[in-house]
Amino acid sequence: MTTVKIKPRLPKGMRDFLPNEMLKREYVFGIVRDVFHLYGFEPLQTPVLELKDTLMGKYGEDAEKLIYHAQHPGGKEEVALRYDLTVPLSRVVAQYENEITLPFKRYQLSPVWRAERPQRGRYREFYQCDADIVGIASMSADAEILGVVVTALRRLGFQQFSVKINNRKLLVAMGLYSGVPDAQLGDLYRSVDKFDKIGADGVQKELVERGIEAESVARMMELIQARQPGLANLDYLDEVMGHYPAAQAGIRELRELAGHLADTDIPPQFYEFDFTMVRGLGYYTGPIFETVITEPNLGSVTGGGRYDDLIGLFRKDSLPTTGTSLGIERIIDLMDILNLYPPDIVGTVVQVLVAVFNEDMRREATRLAAELRAANVNTELYMPDKNLGKQFNYADKKRIPLVAVLGPEEAAAGVIKLKRLSDGAEVTVSRGEVGAKVKEMLG
Repeated sequence: MTTVKIKPRLPKGMRDFLPNEMLKREYVFGIVRDVFHLYGFEPLQTPVLELKDTLMGKYGEDAEKLIYHAQHPGGKEEVALRYDLTVPLSRVVAQYENEITLPFKRYQLSPVWRAERPQRGRYREFYQCDADIVGIASMSADAEILGVVVTALRRLGFQQFSVKINNRKLLVAMGLYSGVPDAQLGDLYRSVDKFDKIGADGVQKELVERGIEAESVARMMELIQARQPGLANLDYLDEVMGHYPAAQAGIRELRELAGHLADTDIPPQFYEFDFTMVRGLGYYTGPIFETVITEPNLGSVTGGGRYDDLIGLFRKDSLPTTGTSLGIERIIDLMDILNLYPPDIVGTVVQVLVAVFNEDMRREATRLAAELRAANVNTELYMPDKNLGKQFNYADKKRIPLVAVLGPEEAAAGVIKLKRLSDGAEVTVSRGEVGAKVKEMLG
């Protein structure tokens, strides 16, 4: 029988991560996870599959076209791969309301799936990294979310970035002020959201092309181009359209948020009120956030906002909720571009290779490896039957910092030879002290 060879390849939009890439990813995940813990967020895990009814009707028609349906033959339940981590959170809060203590501060770092058209930087499977606070209506929760964002990016080494803040209520008021019909508000928001990419002239041209009256376009352009520092932007909006209830509510929330941000000592250079920023998902109800890397201009890396009504789709009464999603995949890529990884991040998790002097000494080498592991040293025991020279070459290629050699003479004397490959330093140490010496040589 002839065996058919299968060409090794991946589905489009999927990726493998070899060890060096995984070390970088785990470095970023570790720092972000530490920041979540610093702010008192606790971990949550939800299943890959959700019921179709759980996901559909929450994201908007365009987004829902990207949901992967995952029905299995003969299955009675209609299921789909999760599209994000926010809707599953809402389902969890409703399902376990008697077990969850409010306020509920959770984070989740997990893969999601979207049937995107694969292209550079856009994948069908990718990780999302979310932090949310459920049960707090005060803008203090939104300030806490922004604190997480700023702290995480600074700890990762980003120095030039800005969290852009807007409010969905203000966007509604802007539409009313400009005289844009309700049916065209979606077109209005989509065009305004492109301000940073196509500029004022591009937005104005696109709005006209969408059939919005020139007078309405002019009134909108006047609003979104009035960029003033700090709270002056809010003062201007209050003066121009503060008589609209939606504007009053939005401005009040942003003023409260600004006060909490000042109290939490978040440096003002890391955030700004920007009325051209529009988050695409339809469930936002209040403040919305998006972080952009400014120097160099590398686009957005986080997004989020307040969504007070979403949990109400799963329980009798809704709960005020706010949160953010860190674009962890993009952050990982930008860390490479900006050279923010520590120089020793790529290599191996192994701290010492225990060489096998010859087959007669393999049992002693195995015992030594066990002793080092008991001393909490990451240890690899060399397994192939190769000479010492090839074992040292192997350690060098894998960037293992130390090699431990236990030959017949060392065994008789009760000692171990340790060699550090970076500088060739070599020491002989008693077997009982080898764990401590390894840690000392690793620095």
